[in-house]
Amino acid sequence: FSATELEFALEICEAVVDVWQPTPQQPMILNLPATVELATPNVHADQIEWFCNNLRDRESIIVSLHTHNDRGTGVAATELGLLAGADRVEGTLFGNGERTGNVDIVTLALNMYTQGVDPMLDFSNINQVREVYERCTRLQVPPRQPYGGELVFTAFSGSHQDAINKGMVAQDPRPGAYWEIPYLPIDPKDIGRNYKAIIRINAQSGKGGVAYVLETEYGLHLPKDMRVEFGRIINDMADALGNELSSDQIRQKFEETYLRQNNPFQLESFRSRTQKSEDKAKSVSCIAQLKVEGRPYELCGVGNGPINAFMHAMQEELVPDFKLVNYAEHSLSQGAEAEAIAYIHIETPSGERFFGAGVDTSIETASIKAVLSALNRALHSDPYNRSWRDTFSRK
Repeated sequence: FSATELEFALEICEAVVDVWQPTPQQPMILNLPATVELATPNVHADQIEWFCNNLRDRESIIVSLHTHNDRGTGVAATELGLLAGADRVEGTLFGNGERTGNVDIVTLALNMYTQGVDPMLDFSNINQVREVYERCTRLQVPPRQPYGGELVFTAFSGSHQDAINKGMVAQDPRPGAYWEIPYLPIDPKDIGRNYKAIIRINAQSGKGGVAYVLETEYGLHLPKDMRVEFGRIINDMADALGNELSSDQIRQKFEETYLRQNNPFQLESFRSRTQKSEDKAKSVSCIAQLKVEGRPYELCGVGNGPINAFMHAMQEELVPDFKLVNYAEHSLSQGAEAEAIAYIHIETPSGERFFGAGVDTSIETASIKAVLSALNRALHSDPYNRSWRDTFSRK
């Protein structure tokens, strides 16, 4: 059809219709193959429209499309052909076929699905469809093949990851709500895919992607500024290794960076007590047992809360010049023995800022661990380290 004069194509088809004598109850299929793509999709659509408008007994005919992909526009030509009046499509799974292949029926069907049109084809388990296709044809579905490819729902770009992460947070969780996630045209779950592979981390990734992995895989909700700091750490790690990082590697790096900071300060025990003064003002006193470079050390402090009391004790005894910038905490699980994580942000006299994190079944203890984590990281900074050692050596 694509290489035939329209009037001649119509003449041949109507001659066959005269012999076949279809009715609306028993319609006839007329297949119009774009055996070789010879023009742009809009020209193909114009040909289909002209044919449909000039065909006798149109109500008794099913006009079918059979497009190929020689120009790489098989899907577009088919979609425009349907809009031009065609009723039926012949295609193949993942565009298999002669030369460059027939139109990909998977792409065509799921394009319709994204626009709210039921294609009447079940691709709710696209991975199984792909597995059967590859086993039977011994052909591989390319990783970036629309809908079926391994990387279709995967973002490596930092800006894309950040937008997806924010979209996931803002997405209406109610059943039937519109799917409105940037860079994801459909919900991967609708075709049997999961969210695990949406964001993958390499040297091009940003804070949003790293935060998404930690949140979805491990329930860690990092404060905004901490995402920036840890995102840079992960980028440097991926750049040094020269490859993609797994979620396990990211988690291990988080633990190494924030949760295993035990030098020079390591918490042995912490107790606090709330007390009231004569004017009924509340204060908290604390006793902390530490190891400082392996040596036992006891601290006592008073403040308006456990963290404040501990920080006063540290400032008076060991590290005089630092201040709290921000604090956050959340539970990591549910139940009486659930662990919690605390995030602490401190600032040194030079204006440098450091995050720390601590995990414990007691949120109070987790917070103290986070303070020490931040201080230990700060003390790895040479100028601050020298200042602290001068102070500590005089104790």
